[in-house]
Amino acid sequence: MSAPIGAGPGRALIAVYGLFSLAAGARAAVQIAGRFSEAPLAYTLSAFAALVYIVLTVALARGARRLALVALGIELAGVLIIGTASLVDPAAFPDETVWSAYGRGYLFIPLVLPLVGLYWLLRRR
Repeated sequence: MSAPIGAGPGRALIAVYGLFSLAAGARAAVQIAGRFSEAPLAYTLSAFAALVYIVLTVALARGARRLALVALGIELAGVLIIGTASLVDPAAFPDETVWSAYGRGYLFIPLVLPLVGLYWLLRRR
C-alpha cells in the first residue's frame, strides 16, 4: 500500500494548488465582473483554470488519486494548448489567461506544476 498522496511533500503541492485556486479564481472573478466583453474567451478560460485548480486541491487533499490524475492531465493539456494558441494567435487572447504563453504571467508555474504533480502521483504507486 502506498503512502497518502497528501503526505510529506504532497502537502506543499496541496498548498500551491490551493494558492493557485485563490489567485486564478479571484483574477477570473474580477475579469468577468468588470470586463467580460473585452475578452470573454480569455476570462472564461481563467475561470476554467481556477476550477481545475480547485478540483486538484480537493483531490490531492482527499487522496483521490484517479481524479487528481485526470485533473492534472486536463491542466497540462490546457497549459500546452492555450499556451500555444496564445502565442500563435495573440489576437484571440486580447488579455491573458492563467495559461497564456504557458503561464508566463505566473512565472511559468502553471507549466511546471502539472509535471510535478504527475511525477508525485506516479512515483508513489
